[in-house]
Amino acid sequence: MSNTAAEFYTTSSYLEKNPLWHTEESCWKAEHVLRMINRHKIAPRTICEVGCGAGEVLKQLQHRLDKECDFLGFDISPQAIELCRSRANERLHFELGNVTKISERFFDVILVLDVIEHLEDYFSFLRTIKERALYKIFQIPLDLSVQTVLRATPLIKDRQRFGHIHYFTKETALQLLSDLGYNIIDWFYTAVALDLPSTNFKNVVMRIPRRLLYSINMDVAVRLLGGYRLLILTK
Repeated sequence: MSNTAAEFYTTSSYLEKNPLWHTEESCWKAEHVLRMINRHKIAPRTICEVGCGAGEVLKQLQHRLDKECDFLGFDISPQAIELCRSRANERLHFELGNVTKISERFFDVILVLDVIEHLEDYFSFLRTIKERALYKIFQIPLDLSVQTVLRATPLIKDRQRFGHIHYFTKETALQLLSDLGYNIIDWFYTAVALDLPSTNFKNVVMRIPRRLLYSINMDVAVRLLGGYRLLILTK
């Protein structure tokens, strides 16, 4: 990793380790965002994604939401914004920079999907964006589980390849937002380890106990075996 967390993304380091910039997850992420939006009958006219990566999540949402909705993606990585260029159009725009420093605009919805685990100072970030939108939708990886703590290597691999420098459980993620004054409206687990294709033999084998235990007790399955993220709707 670089001397600062941000350098991992502002240089070519992240792109070299993740050449697809997680576009293979974009449709899956968009589906869960839509599920939350539809569940609460939210009809946004403006959506901002912070840490938009290659921009594919916003592109997928644009296909599914009102044609009059405007979309804006921010990322601090020049490489990510370059990947976004082919996805931009009249109502879908991308900007290079830190949204907390360069934008005073107000949005109906701000998306923060798999971002806060990368930030050196996520407290300041969360305090700032809280006032920038009516609704905030977060997705947070639940990296801390019994099996990841016992094995240790998964946490180190995520740190080295993806830049995860903070690790959460459902309880610590929800408490963090609550402590900062967010009104938590709804949340649900997203099953990244079950829903997305994997070439890793261990991940494939683990799908059986994960699915079985989740059907019995969701919270216990997530705490013991991991492989889940948390999607949270807040005001």
